[in-house]
Amino acid sequence: MTRTNKISRLWQRPYAIAAVLTIALLAANLIVNPAAFSPQYMPQTIAAFSPFALAAMASTPAILGGGGGIDISVGPVMSLVNIVIVTLLLPSQLLDGPVMGVTAALVLGLGIGALNGVLVAVLRYQPIIATLCAMLILIGINIRLAPSPMQAGDNWTDAVSSSWGPVPVAAVLILAPLALWALLGKTAWMTNLYSVGGSDTAAFTSGVNVKAVRVVAYATGGLFAGIGGIALTGILRSGDSTVGMQYTLIAITAVVLGGTSMTGGRGGMGGSLAAAAAIFLFQILLSAMRVPTPWLNLTYGAMLIGAIIVTVRTSTANKTKGKVA
Repeated sequence: MTRTNKISRLWQRPYAIAAVLTIALLAANLIVNPAAFSPQYMPQTIAAFSPFALAAMASTPAILGGGGGIDISVGPVMSLVNIVIVTLLLPSQLLDGPVMGVTAALVLGLGIGALNGVLVAVLRYQPIIATLCAMLILIGINIRLAPSPMQAGDNWTDAVSSSWGPVPVAAVLILAPLALWALLGKTAWMTNLYSVGGSDTAAFTSGVNVKAVRVVAYATGGLFAGIGGIALTGILRSGDSTVGMQYTLIAITAVVLGGTSMTGGRGGMGGSLAAAAAIFLFQILLSAMRVPTPWLNLTYGAMLIGAIIVTVRTSTANKTKGKVA
């Protein structure tokens, strides 16, 4: 195989565009804003990146499962975990420790994700409608619990912006879901997830429990969103009912930009993480260049449209090659 062919095959990888963008934007940031990536500030930089990464990872399983799967409640789930920690757990002397906080975050995320999965896979609601309803309900709950931002004071989530020895705590929060995803990759469920995403009819004919696979996919995404809520609390140091919403658009953009097909069955967690890094680095670059904040959402929308166009064209090209072969 020639070098040109190798490069061509690498470029056809789902995550190729996200990886190239990440490298290019990292280089640009090192030129424009090198201080953010110095050893002194690296824990804080990774902490700021962690909600981007965790929101993107939380959105990936539902989309991989196909059937129009999508979870637009990821951002509000992160906000709910953030608010529950700040308004309910931290004020209580008996419930303010990391064990209770982490447990509550995981249970909330897992439970809401599983409920979304049941609505979509078992009760057969359209994914966009089911998760939109969940999103609106969660927004209402969040506003009820925290009508305005509430300061958290010093607490255990402050560790998110620090390090355990040489290891940034935020990096552990990012690596934990990746480790779980890698373990799931060795199970039949992961194989079935890609089968269901590729063709749920063929998977069902082969004996795969399509409903169970998709419920677990949504539950896994919810679990990752729960971890994202911890990261969000650590960087905000307050409870905010509105901040989580911005991560929904960022997450979907990252998943698509990372090469995961919106029709399911193609892509993966690595691409979503790389794309989340690219978006984060792009935001830092724009901030360093003093670009007004309103332009950020416009940029996210443009990136999402561009990513969808590229993904659709790549998917079509691959299908055409498959037919020719």
